[in-house]
Amino acid sequence: MSIFAKQSGERPMPRVIESSNNYEGTVSVIGAGLKITGDVESSGVIKVEGTVEGNIRGAKQLFLGKGGTIRGDLHANEIVLAGTVVGTVSATDRVEIQGSSAVHGDIYTKSIVVLEGAVINGTVRMGDGAQPAFAPERSNSQEAIAYSA
Repeated sequence: MSIFAKQSGERPMPRVIESSNNYEGTVSVIGAGLKITGDVESSGVIKVEGTVEGNIRGAKQLFLGKGGTIRGDLHANEIVLAGTVVGTVSATDRVEIQGSSAVHGDIYTKSIVVLEGAVINGTVRMGDGAQPAFAPERSNSQEAIAYSA
């Protein structure tokens, strides 16, 4: 069998691509100049250089670049911020707030690093039991934008 079959009736075999639902190694980038309106969900790594107006949930790691802005709540294992956040920041492991970052909202995490020049306008709750009063949920609505590939 060949790809370019000349005989009638001979067709190339279709390729079956198996996909696993394990996207933890995937990096999703929201580039500078890109604006997302709606919730973003991922089990991998998310890097935001643009603007997100909505919640970000479930990421293994979330990186907000220096020029990035997020207006919504953040829920991830590890969060590194260099841009502006207006909303609640909740990390199961660690939050790093770099000197160029401004956070206007509460922060919940086990561990935090705040570099000189960073701005925090809100409360910081730390420790194993630190979590927001509301439980982060995964959205099943069609408004959510799920990035997992």
